Amino acid sequence: METYLTTNARVMEYQQKIDEINTRFKTALEAEDLADVKQIILDLEIVCPISGTRNWTDVRQFNLMFNTQLGSVSEESSTIYLRPETAQGIFVNFLNVQKTGRMKIPFGIAQTGKAFRNEIVARQFIFRMREFEQMEMQFFIRPGTEMEWYAYWKEARMKWHKSLGFPGNKHRFHDHLKLAHYANAACDIEFEFPFGFKELEGIHSRTDFDLRNHEKFSGKKLQYFDPELNENYIPYVLETSVGLDRMFLAVMSQSYAEEKLEDGTERVVLRIPAFLAPVKCAILPLMRKDGLPEKAEEIFNKLKLDYNCTSEDKDSIGKRYRRQDAIGTPYCITVDHQTLEDNTVTIRHRDSMQQERIAIDAIDGILRNTVDMRSALATL
Repeated sequence: METYLTTNARVMEYQQKIDEINTRFKTALEAEDLADVKQIILDLEIVCPISGTRNWTDVRQFNLMFNTQLGSVSEESSTIYLRPETAQGIFVNFLNVQKTGRMKIPFGIAQTGKAFRNEIVARQFIFRMREFEQMEMQFFIRPGTEMEWYAYWKEARMKWHKSLGFPGNKHRFHDHLKLAHYANAACDIEFEFPFGFKELEGIHSRTDFDLRNHEKFSGKKLQYFDPELNENYIPYVLETSVGLDRMFLAVMSQSYAEEKLEDGTERVVLRIPAFLAPVKCAILPLMRKDGLPEKAEEIFNKLKLDYNCTSEDKDSIGKRYRRQDAIGTPYCITVDHQTLEDNTVTIRHRDSMQQERIAIDAIDGILRNTVDMRSALATL
């Protein structure tokens, strides 16, 4: 394939045109030459995929920040902005964390918090909202090592996303053509949502832009003394930023399924990764008599301290299975009359619906190997 792409004259000609267009587009964006951006659209005869029109409006800059007034008296109030990212709180507290934690570079600071964007159009359910949850990590490194760490975190973050067990073709990298003013390298990890590939996580090499500017305008040194180099410097930063709402939407959209079974019935199943499932197992007595509920409660009490379990005895066992499938419970443990005789139960697997007979004492081991977050993280 590589030989074909680099030797076929027509393919090489097309690639040259693509590179020229990308270069022109990047130059126009960096120069904020919006007229040339529109001219590129016109020159390429780009058509609106929805209406089919080529009658484009002028390209305009949009303000993605929310502003409000701070102060009880309107004449004395100040204009402030809701934060469009959560990162700056980390930079302001960089030295506090580094010194109190006696941290040595490289190290990271992570947090989850609210962010706000004045989106042009909030759409696609919770994919794009004006108020959202963001999970960010700022990883502090030596200047000059940013490209090594950039490559490392690209691989590490993609590995984490794929550890959820979704098909490999559901994720891809998208390198930024136009970089943010603070970055010297940037890419997105995109996920194939039901409405197409969209950004799930951003990875940016932010250089020393943030700490240097906080130092400049605050007048307080934000430098790190490196005992190995015996020198002070402002660390460079490698950032990974995930939209928590988007992550939730990705998991839900990939996990939800409606299936028609061999017997002609249908079921709704949420194949959420077992370690993310809110309910890890359901303890189900086959009947509401003959001591089965009491035995189920005994098993439930053993497991509830380590796992979020549920127990119910209403309706037929088949209907209870369906309810647990719909909320993504990985395992159903059925207590029947044989349980009272030999201390074994039937364990049903959500995805395959296969059932097997196991000892009660084996339940904890099965759950620990599959639904425990620690076991999932240990594989990374």
